[in-house]
Amino acid sequence: MLNLIIIKYLLDITYYNKYRSYIKINKEEKELNNLYSVLDSLISSYKRTISLDEFKLTVLSSFPEYDSFLETISSANIQPDVLQESVRKVVERQMAYECALVAIAVSEGRRELPSLLETLDKFEKRETVEPTAFITDNLEELYNETLHDRGLRWRLDSLNKSLGSLRRGDFGFIFARPETGKTTFLASEVTHFAEQTEQPILWFNNEEGGAKVKVRIYQGALGVDLPSLYSDREKSYNRYMQVTKGNIKLYDSATVSKQQIERIVKEMKPACILFDQIDKIKGFNADREDLRLGSIYIWARELAKEYCPVIGICQSDVSGEGKRWLTMDNVANAKTSKQAEADWILGIGATHEDGMEHVRYLHLSKNKLSGDEDSDPTMRHGKIEVLIKPDIARYADFN
Repeated sequence: MLNLIIIKYLLDITYYNKYRSYIKINKEEKELNNLYSVLDSLISSYKRTISLDEFKLTVLSSFPEYDSFLETISSANIQPDVLQESVRKVVERQMAYECALVAIAVSEGRRELPSLLETLDKFEKRETVEPTAFITDNLEELYNETLHDRGLRWRLDSLNKSLGSLRRGDFGFIFARPETGKTTFLASEVTHFAEQTEQPILWFNNEEGGAKVKVRIYQGALGVDLPSLYSDREKSYNRYMQVTKGNIKLYDSATVSKQQIERIVKEMKPACILFDQIDKIKGFNADREDLRLGSIYIWARELAKEYCPVIGICQSDVSGEGKRWLTMDNVANAKTSKQAEADWILGIGATHEDGMEHVRYLHLSKNKLSGDEDSDPTMRHGKIEVLIKPDIARYADFN
């Protein structure tokens, strides 16, 4: 009976695409199989939501004796939350059945262990049954969500004026030439983020040595040089925990994969996610390198939409060497696939001129963020000169 009633729910193409593959019908249930065949045919042919009347007309044209089944479907009047919970249980039972079949095959030597792990991973990542997320028409709510309610604010006030807060759904990346100060920039800003939240900030590091990066995070949080940091290690540790609340979780692995990241993010529900370097994340394949990278950035955007703001770090190509104001054309290994997915893009430029070693040039070559009430529209795509203080892992505004 449940599989019969669910048909009414699956007429909506959004739910059909999400859950139809999980609904399995016994071969002995001829009528139910026929009804689902009609449903599948209609969705396949028209690729849109099917009305109940359209479904009934199609069924009766082939199976006029199914009037009683259609009456059951039509008369079903179940509250959405009850129906969603019922579909969720059907999905879970089917997934558990599939896992059991694969586990038996592995135990009997007919399949390998990775096939079971893949099935379990599919089970873990199944989508929650929920109604389509329509955005509110209430202007007051929109104002609060996009402008009034602040997200994570930057240590550099110039970035608060230009970019504004980082909120859930925001994905952007920072790029620069090697040894320009990308890790110092992250240490300076992310430690300030940590002061503003009770949730963890996940920093996935696949570039420098993890211990070295963690020390930079300590320096950025406390604003001290190495001799000061190590002179009283217990005091430094206590101050660090007080400032950051232990919220910065550094995951260090040169081979971190998409699947590992998804499991960690799902478990920890962070306030912000950082990838250094985002281009090196494993688990993505494509015929061309720019397309492979594009798929990583699409995935990062999806993470931001589901969980929290996401920041990626990548390289500038050689055209950015010694250049003050980097543009999107200087992003390494990309045509438009990387740039297209980002809400904001920040280039960190540097010159080789004498006396300018501690000056960095921040250029917002892309900015689609809403900003905050104190943001300055004239700085939206600003070119900002700032100071880098590598001895204390901080960036600072000139004024």
